[in-house]
Amino acid sequence: MDFKNLVEFLKALNTNNSKEWMDANRNWYKEVRDDFIKWLDHMNLSLAEIDAEYFDTPGKKGINRINNNLMFHPNKPVYKDHFGAGLDKRPLTGDFYIEIGIERCIMAGGFWRPDAATLKSIRDAIDYDGENLKKIVEKKSFKNTFGGLYEDVKLVKAPKGFPNDHKYIDFLRNKTFAVAHEFATNEVFRGDFEEKIINVYKEMLPFRRYLNKAVTVV
Repeated sequence: MDFKNLVEFLKALNTNNSKEWMDANRNWYKEVRDDFIKWLDHMNLSLAEIDAEYFDTPGKKGINRINNNLMFHPNKPVYKDHFGAGLDKRPLTGDFYIEIGIERCIMAGGFWRPDAATLKSIRDAIDYDGENLKKIVEKKSFKNTFGGLYEDVKLVKAPKGFPNDHKYIDFLRNKTFAVAHEFATNEVFRGDFEEKIINVYKEMLPFRRYLNKAVTVV
């Protein structure tokens, strides 16, 4: 994967963020996108080798659109400043997200503001077995990798059906259950980049499996 070409494309796009520029540079975009998809195919195979429960996700299914959704976010630029993709995308579960941008790159996973039914399933799992989640997120290597759960909007009080003095109230008040590992873009040019992805994936796996079990158990 020519990550330098990808980053140079993103820099140029960010400076000239318009449909006119994209149309004039469509071949460059396709070249970078196709290269990124091939790299995702490679990572898809690599992750499947280390995770027996991995859900096959070819690059074309994993890659996200580069267009911003202007219907819901009309003030955003026409195009994103990164390439993003989800791998291990088993239906109705949280995937493993990779984002490569101009200034930063992110590896993340879990559930970002899930729907009410999914959120209830996660909270019910915490109510039943919050100690297991606590052990996962308080593990030293987990903290070193992610810091903790992703900081997002939280309820002021306990969600409906749970007491304010619940043993795991700090978990239950979350609306997002995800973690993220961020690093500088220049790290993608290093020889150990793929190894780093695999290490982050492994560290995140118990957390994702806990959540996926929560939302799939009937």
